[in-house]
Amino acid sequence: MKSESIRFTGAGNLQLAGKLELPADRKPAAFALFAHCFTCSKDLRAVREVARSLTMSGFGVLRFDFTGLGGSDGEFASTDFSRNIGDLVAASDFLKSHFEAPQLLVGHSLGGTACLAAAFELPDVRAVATIGSPANPKHVTGLLGESLETIETTGSAEVRIGGRPFRIRKEFLDDLEDHPLEERLGSLGKALLLLHSPQDTIVGIDQAERLYRAARHPKSFITLDGADHLLSLPSDARYAGSVIASWAARYTVQPDQPPLKTEQQVVASLEADAGFTTKMLVGNHRMLADEPESFGGRDLGPSPYELVAAGLSACTAMTLQMYAKRKKWDLQHVEVHTSHGKEHALDCDQCESGEARIDTFRREIRITGDLDEKQVQKLLEIADKCPVHRTLHGPVQILTRLSP
Repeated sequence: MKSESIRFTGAGNLQLAGKLELPADRKPAAFALFAHCFTCSKDLRAVREVARSLTMSGFGVLRFDFTGLGGSDGEFASTDFSRNIGDLVAASDFLKSHFEAPQLLVGHSLGGTACLAAAFELPDVRAVATIGSPANPKHVTGLLGESLETIETTGSAEVRIGGRPFRIRKEFLDDLEDHPLEERLGSLGKALLLLHSPQDTIVGIDQAERLYRAARHPKSFITLDGADHLLSLPSDARYAGSVIASWAARYTVQPDQPPLKTEQQVVASLEADAGFTTKMLVGNHRMLADEPESFGGRDLGPSPYELVAAGLSACTAMTLQMYAKRKKWDLQHVEVHTSHGKEHALDCDQCESGEARIDTFRREIRITGDLDEKQVQKLLEIADKCPVHRTLHGPVQILTRLSP
């Protein structure tokens, strides 16, 4: 994906820090805004993983730090829930001015509650997804513990959240009272997806139930079974991101993508600013090819040599199963592991010369079934006769012409 650090003016005329991520191989299907959890930042690992999953699915994603957090200007003690909502509206305005208005809001924990509140002010938003979010912003006061009474009586207190100190003012608590979300949710008029873990000990899953009951259709609920509140396991965050992307595609307006067409079996298309990330139409199947990050690529698809090795592996497996079926042999399963490299030719006279190195495919075949030794050896012999193997060993010519 393409990633760019940006700054834009937030609700309090302060500069907010954001990260804009775009698909590497296409125009974004739609834009999404991501709001992080209470006292977190845009760089929380779960936020990055969810955003990456969305981008890999074709969404452009802006994740940013609320006022006073992360790389954004301002003091956290001077902010409140209303400011969070205003920052979301400002982020939406930035996208609308420089790209296009976001159609999807995604929020984690209190950020999800803020997304629901902001959605009423953003007519272009068509869908909202929340992850582990409370039904009422006042739920956050449960994190303040014994400091809550101090804040009420003295006006402010320093609270440690996630091991870091934050000053919370009474005005912050008072502002939470001004956002009774549940009673308004029925008039949201946008698609809603709630993701929540039953093992969430910070925001109980009953909060998601309250949101679901208050909302009107279209609404969906996905259980993140086994995940913690912060989606600490990258696999949990990636799963949440992929689910949101699949769900949101139904509700967002997708741009017309010029289709790849060819009279040949395969077409590869690469734009100047896409690095090595190449769009491909292979038969009736769309895919990406790329190079590994160590070679300067983004590793969004197999490399060209991996594609060749994949063809050899697939053809070998198909050939062995076809032969075994014709012979009525009990070949239950076959795996073909193949890798490619440049190695010295056998018995070469000038092994130190680069010209003595030849393309070498190392193929390992694993088979299971009720087969005797003679049958196994015959299958190994047949492997060398698969069509792709014979193509790689035989004379090959490549005829190239420039299309008009």
